[in-house]
Amino acid sequence: MSETNLTFRLYKDGDNAHKQWNQDVIQVGESYICPTYVHRTPPCQGSCPSGHDIRGWLSIVRGLDKPPKGMEWQEYAFQRMTKSNPFPAIMGRVCPAPCQDGCNRNEVENHVGINSVEQYIGDWAREHNLSFPKPEKETGKKVAVVGSGPAGLAAAYFLRLRGHSCTIFESYNKLGGMMGFGIPGYRIPRDVLDHENKRIIDMGVEVKLNTRVGTDVSIEQLEKEYDAIFWGIGATSGKALPIPGAEAPNCVDGMAFLRAFNEGRLHHLSGRILVIGGGDTAMDVVAVARRLGHISQVHEKDRPENVILGHTVHDVATAARREGADVWIVYRRPISKAPATKHELEAVISEGVEIHESLAPLEIIRGEDGRATALRVQPVDWVNGKMVPKEGEEFNIECTMIVGATGQKGDYTGIEDLDNGWGLIDADKTYAVKSKPGHFVGGDAVKPHLLTTAIGHASIAVEGIHNYLMGQEIASRPKVDSHHFNLLEELKIHNLQPDEYDHKETWGTNDSKFAVHNYENRAFAEIIPHEQLFLGHFPYEPLNPREEVEITAEQVLGNFKERFFGLTEEKAIAEAKRCMSCGMCFECDNCVIYCPQDAIFKVKKDQHAMGRYVDTDYDKCVGCHICKDVCPTGYIQMGLGQ
Repeated sequence: MSETNLTFRLYKDGDNAHKQWNQDVIQVGESYICPTYVHRTPPCQGSCPSGHDIRGWLSIVRGLDKPPKGMEWQEYAFQRMTKSNPFPAIMGRVCPAPCQDGCNRNEVENHVGINSVEQYIGDWAREHNLSFPKPEKETGKKVAVVGSGPAGLAAAYFLRLRGHSCTIFESYNKLGGMMGFGIPGYRIPRDVLDHENKRIIDMGVEVKLNTRVGTDVSIEQLEKEYDAIFWGIGATSGKALPIPGAEAPNCVDGMAFLRAFNEGRLHHLSGRILVIGGGDTAMDVVAVARRLGHISQVHEKDRPENVILGHTVHDVATAARREGADVWIVYRRPISKAPATKHELEAVISEGVEIHESLAPLEIIRGEDGRATALRVQPVDWVNGKMVPKEGEEFNIECTMIVGATGQKGDYTGIEDLDNGWGLIDADKTYAVKSKPGHFVGGDAVKPHLLTTAIGHASIAVEGIHNYLMGQEIASRPKVDSHHFNLLEELKIHNLQPDEYDHKETWGTNDSKFAVHNYENRAFAEIIPHEQLFLGHFPYEPLNPREEVEITAEQVLGNFKERFFGLTEEKAIAEAKRCMSCGMCFECDNCVIYCPQDAIFKVKKDQHAMGRYVDTDYDKCVGCHICKDVCPTGYIQMGLGQ
């Protein structure tokens, strides 16, 4: 780690330009501008597709935000966490954590381990059988939710919180969608998945399994019986490889491969497996393939493609005589440019998967029986983002199976009107389906992405559904669209909410009890960058990582154990304390200690709540800006008086 990353410097060598004059107003240590307290969104939350109030629940874990009397802090953190995402134990395990990429702590030494703390809370909630509340009041409105993947289940959860009745229509025989048949069980243990799904269903959600909308039930029937429809049908089919020969029977898509494995049908492979693609689906396919291994003697009915296509099921006894599979990733770009999660890519390499990069697939070579025998590829260079083929250097890679993982689409049989021509559904920014009033959509059906993205779509869509059902206008979305910390809610939890305002003309409002004074909420419009923090306050504190089982190429065969061990309570608290609470006071006392006029003071204990720790006596304040300069979180801004 470079020393320069650990040293805070307000000015750098060569700085010679003054600030804007309207900012640099201090004369002889005083100015006419006094401090105010400004709440902004931290970049972790701004980077989270589901809009998690990450800073909020980390503040609970670290002990800053105290739970109500008689409640464990873990339960309080769970309640705050699940306002935006009902799957903490799942997401803590598999989310690639874009929040950690955006974390301002990266400017000090390393990001906060957000997903590991989330997993701890999720596992604690499961062990203590925490449930979600049923709505206090039913609205009488009925919503059909099509699909039970992360988008559909999250939509059902948010709908029930608002008191709307909902029914899930699932074509499969189990709930979970991509979480169940797409992601392997060693990444999402099935008992964890089933528990978090059941917690949502127990809120009073009706479920109809083995019922496919478009064949078993028509759209017209749903429109008659329900007041609104949410489409969470996902993108469950892989797109065909756009090269000649892709119709070979042993050329299959990644989603079909993973489904056959997760349904317990696929037990072994044979020969060399080529996986084309560089995304997370490709990583899951190669990881599973290495764990399955291969056998040398394969009967016709036991060919893996016959299992994947649903024609047969492997004999477990036969599959026991196996060796490590020969698995390659073929990617047309440099592997460093692959969209897959870096950790998953590094894991499959250590598990023995071969990476063959900068190879453009040209054609699938087929034998007399029509089966693929090789993949013809061409080496390429990438110049200024454009692919430059190396003419005359084409060659064949022999194989026994090719798995395409280059894109996904949905199945629109019977619901063709929803298909935008690309196997997806067009929606506006509120996730209302275009030209179909009362229809909303979320998840991979809009754009294949992360589980947390699907959950974020569902949250926004349900707000739109609620407004539609209540006959209200569906409002435009805020610039920073997240589940923000709400000071009024925080005050209410601690019985400190303002008095009711009678809306009569009033003088002397600086002492009134119906308003929250000296506080400005800009979280809906601004994300606070590290430049507005006092990074010099934060000492070097190493990450508290989860223990991970290192699986080598020799150990991978048949190894379906979970890779991560969750944090202990002690480690979870220690990791939460590394959070810099960007954009919100975390009670460090710097402003109180360094104020030369004693103008800043701590509020009385019986008036204290998160975000209400200090106040300013403006009769004493001289506008010296010192409190702003030493505020680590950027919560204090100079503004009053302008």
